[in-house]
Amino acid sequence: MNNDFLSPIDEKVFAHAAVQAPQSLGKNIRIHSAQNGFPDLDGVSIAIIGVKEGRNSVDNEGCGDDLRKIRNNFYKLFLGKWKLQIADLGNVESGNTVHDTYFAVSEIVSSLIKKNIIVILIGGGQDITYANYRAYDVLEQTINLAVIDSHFDLGNLEDELNSKSFLSKIIMDKPNNLFNYSNIGYQTYFNSQEEINLLQNLYFDTYRLGEVRSIELVEPILRDADIVSVDISSVRQSDAPANKNANPNGFYGDQLCSIARYAGISDKVTSFGVYEYNGQLDMNNQTSNLIAQTMWYFIEGVNFRAKDYPYSSKESYQKFSVVLEDDDPINFYKSDKSGRWWMEINLITDNKYKRHALIPCAYQDYVKAIEQKIPERWFKALQKLT
Repeated sequence: MNNDFLSPIDEKVFAHAAVQAPQSLGKNIRIHSAQNGFPDLDGVSIAIIGVKEGRNSVDNEGCGDDLRKIRNNFYKLFLGKWKLQIADLGNVESGNTVHDTYFAVSEIVSSLIKKNIIVILIGGGQDITYANYRAYDVLEQTINLAVIDSHFDLGNLEDELNSKSFLSKIIMDKPNNLFNYSNIGYQTYFNSQEEINLLQNLYFDTYRLGEVRSIELVEPILRDADIVSVDISSVRQSDAPANKNANPNGFYGDQLCSIARYAGISDKVTSFGVYEYNGQLDMNNQTSNLIAQTMWYFIEGVNFRAKDYPYSSKESYQKFSVVLEDDDPINFYKSDKSGRWWMEINLITDNKYKRHALIPCAYQDYVKAIEQKIPERWFKALQKLT
């Protein structure tokens, strides 16, 4: 990969890592520093990248300027029972133009995912999600994006790419590799009815904040994602004040950590980003602590991946077929390994969509099918394929 796009972490942060406890993360991960240079990626499973770019973050000037607090708080956390090698590859500095930064992020993420290294992105505006998405062009496959946000960030078609319009660019710009978009935690009063209707007409998945108060409901959604993008303003201001767009309602801090763990457990997620952190407002380190802990829980999830998707042998699954009135049966599969459920669309002939033949679901979807109710996510996926 091209290391020229990445600068080492701040020397004071590296010095801080050096004085942490022997079992701390700061003492047990590979760090890109001026002293030791760029780390060897051999055997690395997860790479952390800071993005110091906030010029296209709307109404949150200063995000991406300072990521030191996040790293300081992350490095002092203790390792879990992990068998993973982790590397902090440093920062993508702000380019001459914002698009230069996007290009650098895309190139780096592309290189890492081709090496089967999972990427954690921290800092910068949420428009970096677009650069992250473009990195997957090299895979020549359709992509599922899950966003934790109170807003849809569609903007207007004529708007320049920014943190409030990146989704419309992902949907419209070519090559268009987006198969599904899921929003988790939107708040209706922040989104127009036209936007809500548009996403419904595109058969995308949108879940109001109140719908996902039971956080376990988000697990099947995240299990189907390739990219997970978190706007830290989706967390209530009392738990994450370091954002100029923070508001009183949102997820609690512990709920965000649970969401991150579910994202990590997903066998499909290959990049995870937390954006819109504004260090100028983080006077008591509350938000940087939360982001550090969110990263910890994501890594914890990756370590405990069951690796039961996509299935390689049907003998490892229990199959349940439910016949719906006047319709072909829906096949459900339950993993003997993890107890997780999938439902199958058996109409797929195009290789481009083969990886979407199995849709993660919950036991409740199987129960609904028995009650002769078509599971909503199955129906939406079918509409996008026919």
